[in-house]
Amino acid sequence: MKVTKKIPTPAKKVKKSDWTFLSNHAHVLISLHKEPDARLRDVANLVGITERAVQAIVKDLVDAGVLVREKEGRRNKYNIHTDKPLRHNLESHHNISELLRLAR
Repeated sequence: MKVTKKIPTPAKKVKKSDWTFLSNHAHVLISLHKEPDARLRDVANLVGITERAVQAIVKDLVDAGVLVREKEGRRNKYNIHTDKPLRHNLESHHNISELLRLAR
């Protein structure tokens, strides 16, 4: 039996005059939380940014100790350290698990 994965719906491109409450870093993290083995190309389509931008964000998150990248065959799987605090002083008393809970 062939199993097919649902491909996420691409996000609309955000115009310069548009803004969102969450950063692209948060959007990438939320996307990987929902689908830890997603291809970065699919994350880019979902968030509405380039694959190169997603790669840079994933590197930032790995360097910060928020994400751990594990190889599974030819694919990567991403594990999130949900106990890490949010990075801005205004939110540093909250952790990543609280952000991800809001994004369900």
